[in-house]
Amino acid sequence: MQKPLIIHDPVHKTIILDEFEQMLLSTKHVQRLRHIQQLGLVDHVYPGANHTRFEHSIGTMHMASVIGQSLSLEDEDIRKIRLAGLLHDVGHSAFSHAVENVLKRNPLLQPVIEGKKFIKHEAFSKDIISRLLPQDNYIAQYVESEFGTDPFQFFDEISKIATGDAQSISKPYLAQIIAGDVDADRIDFLLRDSYHTGVSFGLIDVDQIIGSLIIKDENVVLGSSDGSSYGSDMALTAAESLLISRAHHYTAIIHNPKTQAARVMILYALEDALEHFKDASGVDIAKDEVVRFFTEYNDNELLNFIRSSASEKSCKLLDDLRDGRLYVPVARLSQKIIRPSTRMALSTIARHGVATKRLEARLTQEFGDVLVDLTVASGVPKSMRIAMDEEDGFFYDESALANGLVRAISRQLSLTAFSHPDVVTDKDSNAVLSELRKVVDDLSPRLLNFTREDQYLPIEGIILLFYAVHSLFTEEKPGYISIPRLRHITWLYRTIRELSGFPKLKNLFDYSFHERYGFPYCEKVFEDIQVLVAMGIVDEDLRYYEKDGRFRQSYEYVLTWEGVEYAGTLADAYRPEFEEMMSHLSMGRHSIKRDIVTIPSNRYVSKKRPTGVK
Repeated sequence: MQKPLIIHDPVHKTIILDEFEQMLLSTKHVQRLRHIQQLGLVDHVYPGANHTRFEHSIGTMHMASVIGQSLSLEDEDIRKIRLAGLLHDVGHSAFSHAVENVLKRNPLLQPVIEGKKFIKHEAFSKDIISRLLPQDNYIAQYVESEFGTDPFQFFDEISKIATGDAQSISKPYLAQIIAGDVDADRIDFLLRDSYHTGVSFGLIDVDQIIGSLIIKDENVVLGSSDGSSYGSDMALTAAESLLISRAHHYTAIIHNPKTQAARVMILYALEDALEHFKDASGVDIAKDEVVRFFTEYNDNELLNFIRSSASEKSCKLLDDLRDGRLYVPVARLSQKIIRPSTRMALSTIARHGVATKRLEARLTQEFGDVLVDLTVASGVPKSMRIAMDEEDGFFYDESALANGLVRAISRQLSLTAFSHPDVVTDKDSNAVLSELRKVVDDLSPRLLNFTREDQYLPIEGIILLFYAVHSLFTEEKPGYISIPRLRHITWLYRTIRELSGFPKLKNLFDYSFHERYGFPYCEKVFEDIQVLVAMGIVDEDLRYYEKDGRFRQSYEYVLTWEGVEYAGTLADAYRPEFEEMMSHLSMGRHSIKRDIVTIPSNRYVSKKRPTGVK
């Protein structure tokens, strides 16, 4: 038997790996991660941030076992989550998420493996773990002798745990420990990124966070081990601290202009290289090469691929990156200075890669020698529950702070134009910013129209649903307007699922629901509603109510005037679908749970626009 391997880690101190973990650690799939930086090119901003996905994977494995022991899991389950933590990033591409963005923006290059289209790194990780690792004879023999099970079945379960596929395994909490709202992966990268960048956003109380987790009904939830009210309050506090760190992580790293500059430089160079490679070798060979980005290439090998295939101009981008000559922002639009309709359009475009590429290409044509980057935040908590006396609740429903942080993260959006440092002095930043705003206001809605020709945009279906309710119940009187406010988000869930059953609406409401909480729930619907609130299309109001002797909070929703105007343009674009929606809601209008709010017209309607409601 092989001796345990002792690793001295700067974040977690001593980490010990058993024989099987060492066997997996030695595979080429895990060893590749030694040469892929955890934060891509962030070391241009924070020089110490040159840590790798290899050490993060070991740290995630360690944190998984700490959580598992705190939850008193069986030894075999702890072994499984440790393996899943170690392997969870084996399908990650070089340079962090840059290659994923290329796939989202270039559908022709999306590879297909065993009949499935691969876009995200999780799909590659699942394939490596479930299909490739069991083909190693030594690993397969160990699994058969040690675990007494078929290697392919064993690694299929590990792959689902590693990628957070909780609903496909008998013990959902195992996957939630690795990839949930409060998980081993997130805890490690916040601690590790904070340590290596020197920024204090990752200072979280790990012991308190882990101590706030319990298992209830086969799921990891927030709660108190002794069931006390104070314990539940402290569980909320612990989870809030993690979410605060996550929000600061976005601000300090993801949305740092220098980080954006480095990211957009490598993205443009890589897209150019792939376009030349595809033209020379064909689409199928290009797709095979993309697979290698996720399964074989490290950071240096990806740079070599770009240099061997890209144009001279793109190679010059790599030279500038190497020499620390990052492009400089000449104009930056954030959510704070963009009107709500444009903000909403940009948010939708940013979540659809082809539309993003079109926008950036058009802006580059308009402004000449610039690189353009459109970035939105993601990864808000969507499913974490907190255990209470009689009835569990959502983390973001029970914590006003968490709700505000979810909205703050959803709101983070930036559109930045970068120019080479040698020519930036020739540009008038104020003039570029003014022109950028003007062009984006004009271009964004037209790009969305192009996107709608290729695919339905479900978030726009939700906007139309709000608009349909608004149209049914809104009334105007001289100087006043009465508008409907939906009382419960659960009505939205139920109605969206119901409408998805209509032939005309099934693609517009392409969401997957489950009923694990006693009502139809969809994480993506929740996330999209938070985006609408963050972008100023919908207002979210907090309301307290008493139930079973306990005061709770819930959120009510009303379309803003900007939302009314924006939705009006959508109703024209989706005329058949909107009429179908209106017909159905009209028949059941009395069952729509709403309040009617009457306010002065000048408080609701934009002063720059006529007071008539569409």
